[in-house]
Amino acid sequence: MRTIRISDALIIADQPTETDIINLRDQDFDTLINLRPDDEEADQPGSRVERAAAELAGLHYSFIPVSVASITEADVEAFGKALEQTHGGVLAHCKTGTRAAILYVLSKALKEEMTDREITEFGQSIGMDLSPASKWLARQHDRKPVVKGFFDQRTWSVQYVVSDPQTRKCVIIDPVLDFNEESGATSTEHALEILSYIEANGLSVQWILDTHPHADHFSAAHYLAGRTGAPTAIGEKVVDVQRLWKDIYNVPDFPADGSQWSKLFADGETFSVGNIPGKVIFSPGHTLASVTYVIGDAAFVHDTMFMPDSGTARADFPGGDAHLLWRSMQTILGLPEQTRVFTGHDYQPDGRAPRWESTVGEQRALNPHLAGMTEERFAEVRQKRDLTLPMPKLILPSLQVNIRGGRLPEPEANGTRYLKIPLDVLEGAAW
Repeated sequence: MRTIRISDALIIADQPTETDIINLRDQDFDTLINLRPDDEEADQPGSRVERAAAELAGLHYSFIPVSVASITEADVEAFGKALEQTHGGVLAHCKTGTRAAILYVLSKALKEEMTDREITEFGQSIGMDLSPASKWLARQHDRKPVVKGFFDQRTWSVQYVVSDPQTRKCVIIDPVLDFNEESGATSTEHALEILSYIEANGLSVQWILDTHPHADHFSAAHYLAGRTGAPTAIGEKVVDVQRLWKDIYNVPDFPADGSQWSKLFADGETFSVGNIPGKVIFSPGHTLASVTYVIGDAAFVHDTMFMPDSGTARADFPGGDAHLLWRSMQTILGLPEQTRVFTGHDYQPDGRAPRWESTVGEQRALNPHLAGMTEERFAEVRQKRDLTLPMPKLILPSLQVNIRGGRLPEPEANGTRYLKIPLDVLEGAAW
């Protein structure tokens, strides 16, 4: 194993053996970071083997599989977080060590601790060509809109602030209101994180957007509208979801007319984020009301498709349809192949670090539920898989809140709010 010291805490390396990893425990290392996708070469140990060796050595293990061409801001953030959380030495490796060095300098650059010139000089000092890092930063600077993702580990949800760097206008997409199902406690921790980012970057909020009424977390749209004064919006088919769940919850007086939002978007309707054009694409299948927001070169697809290594969303919720989901995804895949695709959940397969950005081209080529599939085959695979999945643990609490635009139930006479949970209404749901 060839190593290069990068900083007091970080050493980068080419591929270590299992023995190399186990021996790290005697060299004051605390963390092992593996940057190699498992299928990169046939003879590499792979993440599961490395994780087992790291655990045997008493090391923290982080799996951030990347190629130089596919690095996203989420990967850079995950690398920087792994460095910050260590209490000892870190060994980060890929095939040659180059990706580790690139992620290191990018993590410094995003915190404004290293300039482009310093990246070049640093690469020369360690004998590595780090020009891909400079090119990545240039692409990020030129891209419109600027997209900042916020990952919620509890619900595996990704929330977004999408902004125009020229006008400093922004939209918030799919914000999460924190809810602890064991205690019944709610909080605004993630919403406040979003507001802090907006304030720190001098942004003003134009819209608060939901892609659909979520089944696995509460929406913070209503709370954020109260804090920012910005209007809320969702797709116009939300009224169909409201009518469906109005009957399930047996609330005959509930107004199933979408009036809980400031605006209901029709398919094909346009809007803007500052000077950046936006468009709404009706994307049913996961739910009756799902929409995709295309803003500049970025598409926010939430529960249609996940990252290319994770397939697609389920289609067995009330009102879901695997055939409609397939057709919705084909519309999204018809966008230019370099369109950035931002998904709303990441379930971290094989324990890798969370990711949420891909491209249309990557989805076409690499997503196992899309590449080489037909509609009939997809529907067969999707429906068979859905039969094995338990319902999200928050589906019944969440929909009660989310068909109300994120409003919690009104307090009762004693000042306490109560959720209403119908029993035995989701027939055929897996336990």
